[in-house]
Amino acid sequence: MSNTTLILGASRGIGLELARQYRADGVRVIATARDDDGLARLRALGCETLRLDVTDPASVSGLAWQLEGEAIDTAWYVAGVICNRADATTPPTQEEFDRVMHANVLGAMQVIPQVAPLVEASRAPGGGRFGFFSSAMGQIGTVSGSGAWLYRVSKAALNMAVVSARHAYPKALLLCFHPGWVQTDMGGDKAPITVPDSATGLRTTLAAARAEDNGAFFNFDGTRMGDW
Repeated sequence: MSNTTLILGASRGIGLELARQYRADGVRVIATARDDDGLARLRALGCETLRLDVTDPASVSGLAWQLEGEAIDTAWYVAGVICNRADATTPPTQEEFDRVMHANVLGAMQVIPQVAPLVEASRAPGGGRFGFFSSAMGQIGTVSGSGAWLYRVSKAALNMAVVSARHAYPKALLLCFHPGWVQTDMGGDKAPITVPDSATGLRTTLAAARAEDNGAFFNFDGTRMGDW
């Protein structure tokens, strides 16, 4: 039985590394990117590619027909953006709010009804799995400040979207992940975790998830994040 992985937002960083690692293991990978350069990088790894911009509802609306007939064993929603570091003393502009919430929340909520049924169709042992890149900054129970409060709000909203959606797709496992503070464009070169280590941990943790983990929030290394 072939194994198929779908990575939504794979043009760089952890998404690109996930694609590289899955391909190195002989897994069929369908990966998305917004631009030609990103698509070229993915094709060079041997991925099947789709052009997708999760900030554009018209682009996302065509995903289902591009994946028609597929059974997805593992899916990742990696796409997302960071905002400025403004705290709660500064209101977000409408433009910034729309940019962040479209990428981090609306995109996921539009993707889930199109992809989750394909994950449910997986015949992999233990069923299909759908992982979502969240952040410890969206964890309500451990908030220590209001910096980057728009980003925090977007990730908390994503967590709620995923933990709600799991009830609509009981034949799939849907989980949220904190990928760690990683040496990406977003995390910076002072981050303590390398991209390969984060991707390896994420893959291992999602693959090890069991039915009782459905809707849970995990750190990339497999530890539970605790309170939402």
